[in-house]
Amino acid sequence: MAKSKYDDSSIKSLKGPDRVRLRPSVIFGSDDIVGCCHSFFEILSNSIDEFKEGHGNKIIVSYFNDGSVEVQDFGRGIPVDYNEKEKAYNWELLFCEMYAGGKYGDTYEFSLGLNGLGLCATQYASEYMEAEIYNGKYRYELRFEKGYPVCKNKEEQMHKTEMKHKPGTRIKWRPDLSVFTDINMPLSYFEDTLKKQAICNNGLTILLKYQNPDGSITEKTFYYENGISDYLAEITGSDTLTSPQVWSAERFGRDRADKDDYRVILNVAFCFSNKYPFIEYYHNSSFLEYGGSPDKAVKSAFVSAIDSYIKSVGKYNKNESKIAFSDIEDSLALVSNSYSTQTSYENQTKKSINNKFIQEAMTDFLKHHLEVYFIENKEEANKIADQVLVNKRSRENAEKTRQTLKKKLITEIDLTNRIEKFVPCRSKDVSKRELYIVEGDSAVGSVKQARDAEFQAIMPVRGKILNCLKADINKILNSEIITNLVRILGCGVEMKIKGKSFSEFNLQNLKFSKIIICTDADFDGYQIRTLILAMIYSLMPTLIDEKKVFIAESPLYEITNKDKTYFAYTDREKTEIVSKLEGKVNVQRSKGLGENEPDMMNLTTMNPKTRRLIKIMPEDAEKTAHMFDVLLGDNIVGRKKFIVENGHLYIDAADVS
Repeated sequence: MAKSKYDDSSIKSLKGPDRVRLRPSVIFGSDDIVGCCHSFFEILSNSIDEFKEGHGNKIIVSYFNDGSVEVQDFGRGIPVDYNEKEKAYNWELLFCEMYAGGKYGDTYEFSLGLNGLGLCATQYASEYMEAEIYNGKYRYELRFEKGYPVCKNKEEQMHKTEMKHKPGTRIKWRPDLSVFTDINMPLSYFEDTLKKQAICNNGLTILLKYQNPDGSITEKTFYYENGISDYLAEITGSDTLTSPQVWSAERFGRDRADKDDYRVILNVAFCFSNKYPFIEYYHNSSFLEYGGSPDKAVKSAFVSAIDSYIKSVGKYNKNESKIAFSDIEDSLALVSNSYSTQTSYENQTKKSINNKFIQEAMTDFLKHHLEVYFIENKEEANKIADQVLVNKRSRENAEKTRQTLKKKLITEIDLTNRIEKFVPCRSKDVSKRELYIVEGDSAVGSVKQARDAEFQAIMPVRGKILNCLKADINKILNSEIITNLVRILGCGVEMKIKGKSFSEFNLQNLKFSKIIICTDADFDGYQIRTLILAMIYSLMPTLIDEKKVFIAESPLYEITNKDKTYFAYTDREKTEIVSKLEGKVNVQRSKGLGENEPDMMNLTTMNPKTRRLIKIMPEDAEKTAHMFDVLLGDNIVGRKKFIVENGHLYIDAADVS
């Protein structure tokens, strides 16, 4: 196919609203709901900047169920009159020109918005935008649609009336669905964003008004009088390893020798907490999701200071390796809130900064304060050192265990030759293959004769399997039954060791489409069944989530009448069947799996057309864990009572497949 020509006429320049409407991802990071949310944040940023300059201590954010949003502040009011210097109306510059605004001069010292893009870009990306502005003397009204002023006449576009009113700005708009793929910003986004702004702007009240689908309004207020210190206390509470520390400093410096000095204000609040560790960074009121310079500074300073202290008091074992930041992070609760008169964000979304001087200044600031803190608070310093070493050694032990697990449980093997008693099937098609986990060697014979050797494999479990909910990892590794089962399944394990999560699990490597637990319908059978389920729940919970695990129901009764045989799985079923039969009825309690005839086993347990399978459905984790605890506890009488009272529920959940 011939390619389109590429010559001088091919070059095109986007103009006006098209600069944003056709390429929203360039400005907002994406064209989906994330980008839409960021367009809102650009407007909010302007109101935040007014507060930081000392104008207005309240912001009202309203979100309506038609997708429109409104931000109202009580700052000085956006200048919109004629600008003699620029020979244009300020509303033209602010609402309709990229790279225009008050952030290029000395008006704002610690500005959240820097590039003069936000208001204009959001206006361009809106279905409509209307503004109501008060400067104490006049009221101004403006409206835009699809990025353009509604009036071609510039004087008529700005409706100006003399009015004494408290200064402020109200902007309402609806993001354009033709620009963004989704404009339904969730309540959680507003709550999270506004809370973060209240945290890093102490003394600012932010009121959220959220219109619900039924038209009602949900209101929520965000306010932190003491900023990050109040937030730290809110998260960690009083049950902490160490007391909260709040440090502040001011520094002047430059990123390069040929650049001018700029001002940096550093604020850090932290404590050590094993219950609620977290780390958050803010800069010029922007939440730094990826951190950048502050993150590098915190990692460097804390590792250096704590490592030096551990060495100074001789807490390292002989030849022990140095701590890593992950060992500190596991128990560190820290909030950083910094400001600078010059900021280098990695992009317009402001999720990371890369100022060299900020990193250097913050590193030195933290190192110095940590050294003094350790000298003046010996008891807390020892607590920190001991906890970090515990975290380190747990991490290292977990890694050793992970490697052991990988070697012992996940190694590919020749199943037919290496695992005793395992009966493979012929099919290589995983979507058809089934694994029957049966109770004892005696059951293998009848199950083997009753199965379809093409797709049904058998693994007998001899004796009672280890309770994986209570056993430690060493006992699990030493259990031949468990290691063999894991090897046969082929998908690996996923588990926690001393609070550390790791996974050598890959569902794609599972060798069977169904894992079917087949045990006798008695107390011992129920217990073995439960122990097998506990093993899967502990080591491979994804198999339950993905609905790969089943229980094969065995009939309790075999009922014969006039050369016909019926099977009942409960006493209730038995009664119902018998009541419908005429003549002589013979009711016989079913034998264990090992004594059943192959034909009966095929009909009731193996044949996909006639068997009963209970599909193990994913339940709430706590509820599931509680059930296992009940069934696997030491109270045998209580366990038997539970089975008697609730055993029929299995039948109610039966899934014939």
